Amino acid sequence: MQRILRGLGLCAGRCGDRPLNFEYSCIECGNSYPIVAGRYLCDDCSSRQGEDEPLRGLLEVRLSGDPPAEWMVIEPGESAPDPDVRGLLPVEKDFLPPVPVGGTPLWAPTRLRRELELGGLFLKDEGANPTGSLKDRASYLVAGFAAEHGLKDVIVASTGNAGSSMAGVGAAGNLRVRLYLPDSAPEAKMIQALQYGANLIRVDGDYDTAFDMSLAYVTERGGLSRNTAHNPLTVEGKKTVSLEIFLQLGRRVPDLIYVPTGDGVILSGVYKGFEDLLTLGLTNVMPALVCVQARGSAAISRAHERGEFGPVRPAVTVADSISVNVPRGGFFALDRLKRHGGRCVTVSDEAIIAAQRRLSASSGLFAEPAAAAAFAGLLADIESGSGPMAGDLVVLLLTGSGLKDIATALRGVRS
Repeated sequence: MQRILRGLGLCAGRCGDRPLNFEYSCIECGNSYPIVAGRYLCDDCSSRQGEDEPLRGLLEVRLSGDPPAEWMVIEPGESAPDPDVRGLLPVEKDFLPPVPVGGTPLWAPTRLRRELELGGLFLKDEGANPTGSLKDRASYLVAGFAAEHGLKDVIVASTGNAGSSMAGVGAAGNLRVRLYLPDSAPEAKMIQALQYGANLIRVDGDYDTAFDMSLAYVTERGGLSRNTAHNPLTVEGKKTVSLEIFLQLGRRVPDLIYVPTGDGVILSGVYKGFEDLLTLGLTNVMPALVCVQARGSAAISRAHERGEFGPVRPAVTVADSISVNVPRGGFFALDRLKRHGGRCVTVSDEAIIAAQRRLSASSGLFAEPAAAAAFAGLLADIESGSGPMAGDLVVLLLTGSGLKDIATALRGVRS
């Protein structure tokens, strides 16, 4: 059946008539570029890069055409497998590495729903990815791009998860991964990367220092940058979490999604996934997104409040995965928050640790501090009276496993 209803989240035309096309587009000026190796930023806009500000000239992947025929919705009462979200990515499936990234559970936490009186609460468990974090989605697409273009060397800076992710996915894809990791990174994440065979460079400094060192290496020695925001495919890979949520909810768009945020790339990816569904006529609804940041690392929240990025404040938080001084994907995230009416919530480290413990004890899902920040944001909204209504569909995006950082979790157990 070709005729379907947009309001039900279904394709509004003949799916598959026009094959999908992909290109890069600058988020600032709209310049278009082909998706080729070595292209990371817009030439014009990146030339205006200022000191201590997010990356200028960020590119996003724009798609055009019709969704693949497998996204067609059949007659009521009939059933069919969910479509493969990889069909909406700019890398052919055959080049993607043989590792089961994505397809993570969407939990229905009965006890937590009852405690919070939120019958439509869901937990998207990204800790179930192969290396234990949502970052695998970006690494997966980057690894597929490397294979498609005959590249073997991938360079990345990380607070921990992106590095261990690229190392693990890279091992499956037979890639050489060079990782710049701050000395302050949790030991478990460092050990993960070493187990996977990464060439580890310990950095006497923070993530921002590691990021600059990695880009300098790419400029001088070559290789494929997997750096978050700098490589547009990091946003594109992360959009698949939105596509999965949409399908797992029966082709419905949730009312609210709480997204833990540091550099802004996961937030941008979540927005991008739903934007693509809108572009393809698969829905006409955009969810409300809540950007949750640690109070000690809240550059995007401050920029959202004042309308622009201001002076840099050193980031200090137990949630290492969302700890950044300069959010490299900040302009992308801020643009989407403004465009779609998103909100920002900041939470203290104490609230994050308490939320981590409560989430574990009330749902059985052990999330790392950065992921638990999403739950802390929901609890803060409920306390302030800004929380969701009882009948709302609410998703907590839980971006990594609690086993990533045992030392911080121990603080919650002992308190």
